[in-house]
Amino acid sequence: MLEPMQPPVVPSASVRTTAESLGRLLVHGARAPYVIKRDQLSLMKTRAVLVDVSIDQGGCFETSKPTTHSDPTYEVDGITHYCVANMPGAVPITSTYALTNATMPFVVKLAEEGVHRALDSDPGFMDGLNVAAGKLTYEPVARDQGLDYTPARDALEAVPAA
Repeated sequence: MLEPMQPPVVPSASVRTTAESLGRLLVHGARAPYVIKRDQLSLMKTRAVLVDVSIDQGGCFETSKPTTHSDPTYEVDGITHYCVANMPGAVPITSTYALTNATMPFVVKLAEEGVHRALDSDPGFMDGLNVAAGKLTYEPVARDQGLDYTPARDALEAVPAA
């Protein structure tokens, strides 16, 4: 498995002109890396805003911490932070429809073909497997959580064929 490249920290020269920054990084199965460090906040324009969409993966600004829809912002060194976890929760019906539409084809495939055939016929589906037979099958998550990793095919040996 290839290791994801870590994005660089935003250069301080760029931070000086920043009035708003939208952070949206995703490293599948791992914590988001920091792209703006705390010591760079003092370089930003007064009353700048940081919006951290990566907060569900730990945040991509060093000063990010999860907030809620009822208390969405806080300030650090004069910089306003918006770090609402589970942002789709603001539109629960719409987000539920979106999630259902995205996942239903996989549910149908599992139901029609069974676990083994469905996963064997689609490498992307197999790559998306995280747990099988009580074993963690996604190496980055296992590593980040300090848990044992089991290759997906090994774990699937314990899953009865349909």
